[in-house]
Amino acid sequence: MIRLPLTAAACLLLAAPAFAHAFLDGAVPRVGSEIPAAPAAVVLHFTQGVEPDFSSIEVQDKGGANLTEGAPHSAGDPTHFAVKLKKIGPGVYTVIWHVMSVDTHKTQGKFHFTVTQ
Repeated sequence: MIRLPLTAAACLLLAAPAFAHAFLDGAVPRVGSEIPAAPAAVVLHFTQGVEPDFSSIEVQDKGGANLTEGAPHSAGDPTHFAVKLKKIGPGVYTVIWHVMSVDTHKTQGKFHFTVTQ
């Protein structure tokens, strides 16, 4: 009878930690936001570090033109991933991202932001 609780406790203590995927935790500009001036870059914040060499960010205008300038890169922290933008004006923009987390899981998504002036 004592074995069962001891075995269960041992399994809990010896269990390897589970790794999660890198999910989008925030962005600048914010997801769905309306901003008065065009940003110079888009910075994505993830729940886990990402591998820049196996990840991408693309910012498109309503016609589908890619408005990024240069390669996406880590932004001071492995959970922050950024890309510079070409000069953009008022309009609705779509951010499309694909990332590989440091534990090799892949996630992807997209969102919009609007520049009003």
